[in-house]
Amino acid sequence: MKSIVLRLTLLIPVLFMMSCDKSLSYAEQLDKDIEKIQQYLTDNNLNAESTDSGLHYIIENPGTGTQPSPTSTVTVTYKGYFPNGEVFDQSQPGQTVTFGLQQVIPGWTEGLQLFRKGDSGTLIIPSGLAYGPNGRNSIPGNAVLLFDIELINF
Repeated sequence: MKSIVLRLTLLIPVLFMMSCDKSLSYAEQLDKDIEKIQQYLTDNNLNAESTDSGLHYIIENPGTGTQPSPTSTVTVTYKGYFPNGEVFDQSQPGQTVTFGLQQVIPGWTEGLQLFRKGDSGTLIIPSGLAYGPNGRNSIPGNAVLLFDIELINF
């Protein structure tokens, strides 16, 4: 009897470990995210620019002037959603939001530096530049995020 219990005690952790997904490296997850982003762009007949980090962006209505720096305080309107269209956050209609670019996810810090005052467009952010494998609140781990943004001022 002790032999069976001992075997089960040793076997259960092995079975558990085999049934769990292994964590992907940052590069592996980025590759998966880029696949999702490319599929989203194809499905929606969109063309986007991309950066070395994997961030994709579309400037839909160009503004004028200079671009913010990584430490700028910006005023925007925005809508955040998943590739399936489900909205998880947005500024209130008719209201702007002001914050420092050093206070947000890296995808926003990098992406908004590509916008000029008055630009509106979309950031498509791989999970590593968003909330990573842990997620946050209603955002699951390893989620690709999209943000429609208008840069009002900085």
